[in-house]
Amino acid sequence: MLDVWYRASLVAHPFLSAEFLARERQLIAEEYLPQSETSVYERDGRVVGFVSMVGDEVGGIFVEPRLQRQGIGRALLDHAFESRSAMELGVFEKNELAQSFYAAYGFEVVGRRVEEDTGEPELRLRFVSG
Repeated sequence: MLDVWYRASLVAHPFLSAEFLARERQLIAEEYLPQSETSVYERDGRVVGFVSMVGDEVGGIFVEPRLQRQGIGRALLDHAFESRSAMELGVFEKNELAQSFYAAYGFEVVGRRVEEDTGEPELRLRFVSG
């Protein structure tokens, strides 16, 4: 999963430093994944995507870059939403690919802030089935 996260992060977050990504990788492995409810998408016995939820918060959703735009991300969010009435998440403003994906899924912008650790603007998105 961490390899999928890293490869997808390089594509989605080219504006983040290598040092920041290295710290995040360690935090994900040691803190975030153990605290989250994570569902994986496998192909040929290999993890090619995953979504991690903390309550109604999408902590992260990542799909192997070469397999994006094949419905994997949508399937992961559909699965996560089965047991929820709403979902929220933060996405960097510079991550236009993710913003397009979330908008197509039905998420709406409900706020904006500057992310503390990076200084990057981040949008707050919310999805409610309706």
